[in-house]
Amino acid sequence: MTEKTRRTPRQPRSEATVEAILEAAFQLLELGGVEALTTNHIAERAGVSVGTLYQYFAGKQAILAALAQRQAGAARDRIAEIVIAGPELGAVRLIVRTLATAFEGSPATRRALLDALTLAGGDDVVMRHHLTFFDAIAGKTAFGFPLSPEAGFVLTHAVVGLLRAATAEAELALDPMRLEDELVRLMEAYIGALVMAHDARR
Repeated sequence: MTEKTRRTPRQPRSEATVEAILEAAFQLLELGGVEALTTNHIAERAGVSVGTLYQYFAGKQAILAALAQRQAGAARDRIAEIVIAGPELGAVRLIVRTLATAFEGSPATRRALLDALTLAGGDDVVMRHHLTFFDAIAGKTAFGFPLSPEAGFVLTHAVVGLLRAATAEAELALDPMRLEDELVRLMEAYIGALVMAHDARR
């Protein structure tokens, strides 16, 4: 079955089937890791046939990518809500925390989902899921001026890049709360420097 003929879930029953497959994959990831994950095991846990699974997904990697995209999309939506509620600097910690917890599960599960998302579309697909924050705050009165594309690029890559590194280098056993504090300090210092530079040019 080609990608063009693979089903896109539109009816409630189809959506429920896809949801069951994704949830089964997540549970199996938590139990045995990505190495033990197979389409047969996923289908069995989801209560569907392997043939049904392949109607929606090309294989294990496609399921992992879809699961990662769903979780990253939920994080993106939460960031947008935070920004709409109050884009001032006080929201920075909430945004950092949302990014840090974008992928659910154990460290091994989060690494597998991040790898799957990157493989599905390269770094661009990862970055697109986190640009909503910077698009939303551009021009907000909390800053008094729009963020340039370059400033948004630096902020995005600095925060998301460090979080990706922390996930990939789990052996460092970084304390999540201390890491959050440092990332907040980084973002606030950089945004503060942008504000000062803008004021100096007036």
